[in-house]
Amino acid sequence: MIDPLAEVVTLLQPGARFSKLVLGASPWRVSRSDTGQPFYCVILEGACRLMIDGREPIDLASGDFVLIPAAYGVTMTSFVPPPPDVQTPAPSALGNNEFRLGEPNNPVDSRMMIGHCSFGSPDATLLLSLLPELVHVRGEARLATLVQLVRDESREQRPAREVVLSRLLEVLLIEALRSAAETTASPGLVRGLSDSRLAAAIRGMHEHPTRAWTVADLAKESALSRSTFFERFNRALGQAPMEYLLTWRMALAKDLLRRNEGRVAEVAQRVGYSSASTFSVAFTRHVGRPPSQYAREHAVHAFAEAAFGDIEPTPTTNRT
Repeated sequence: MIDPLAEVVTLLQPGARFSKLVLGASPWRVSRSDTGQPFYCVILEGACRLMIDGREPIDLASGDFVLIPAAYGVTMTSFVPPPPDVQTPAPSALGNNEFRLGEPNNPVDSRMMIGHCSFGSPDATLLLSLLPELVHVRGEARLATLVQLVRDESREQRPAREVVLSRLLEVLLIEALRSAAETTASPGLVRGLSDSRLAAAIRGMHEHPTRAWTVADLAKESALSRSTFFERFNRALGQAPMEYLLTWRMALAKDLLRRNEGRVAEVAQRVGYSSASTFSVAFTRHVGRPPSQYAREHAVHAFAEAAFGDIEPTPTTNRT
């Protein structure tokens, strides 16, 4: 059976940027702008408060895990924050990718593991639209263990390090997302899959993307009336059923075109379009350029990588 969640995470191609242990000595406050980068955090001891732009603050306790697939403005504070006009001293590096926050003379009262990863897929923005904006899981020891494994592996220069890290991150993301299915995950694929009726329709779209699906067909898969299905799908996933289907078909099409898996007409058929022209119009509207141009651009990029190798990115300073 096709697993929609695993398919999306696999296409995202998660990779490690860094993870670190942060010790907090109240009171403290730290803010950062991640420009759409994935962020995760597990509270090992103590408590703190998380504030994300446009959302209510979240109180985090020991054992809590938070995943933000595309973070922007994020602020974290001690459970009792410092006054608004008081600046927290800059984080002090303790070595071994460990940092301390707060007043140097105050006792440490919280410990947290913070990580940032990247998504290798050029379609990350498209795929992330299928996931919840925020995942908050309480009391899942497995997640803390996985985060620790990611941290340990990222600190060592062992053979096949990048392969191990990418697999660990895939498992971490899937574990976090499926753990959230039982909680109050924000709208997205996870909430849809936690509803057994909607899950049947979602799996149908992933198993048979070439089928000429209609809302009535999908409602039948879910054993719901058309109106009930449409409203329930919108509420759980944050988008209409046919919009979800289009997004998934475009993600598949872009992946096929990048990997040179057939001509445009063949790709069109493999993602559910009866003609290359109809597919080209839909693809151009959704992606911003025709499929043939998209394929050429990625062929040139792949050739350049094969000929000259990846250009090493400019190193960035770790920030808490």
